[in-house]
Amino acid sequence: MDNWLKQRAMKNQVSGASRTFVCCGNDSNVLAYYSLASSAVMTNTAPGRFRRNMPDPIPVVVLGRLAVDQSLHGQGVGRALVRDAGLRVIQVAETIGIRGMLVHALSDEAREFYLRVGFEPSPMDPMILMVTLGDLMASI
Repeated sequence: MDNWLKQRAMKNQVSGASRTFVCCGNDSNVLAYYSLASSAVMTNTAPGRFRRNMPDPIPVVVLGRLAVDQSLHGQGVGRALVRDAGLRVIQVAETIGIRGMLVHALSDEAREFYLRVGFEPSPMDPMILMVTLGDLMASI
């Protein structure tokens, strides 16, 4: 969990490539984190509802590197982080055009988690999942 946070998060923050949000315990230990970045996807990679009436490419926010300390797995922390990310995406969407949020699942376990919290798989790659802005707003 700490490798990416230590090696990439600050570099990406400084360069403007992404923003990382961290959840710490009382002792300042990192318990969980995620990052957000802007991106776009080609319409043929998006599920039907996601691409309907959208330009090509479709503007999205990438939910990247969501990680939760193993001791907290199964306690709703990951779901809470996705909700927090969704709230941030909704807020940004009031200012700029965004269709929704995209995530690259790094494992089958992660893919199943994102499916449970409302993401839909890409027809081109089942490890890329997306959720529309409307679905984010409805779930929050």
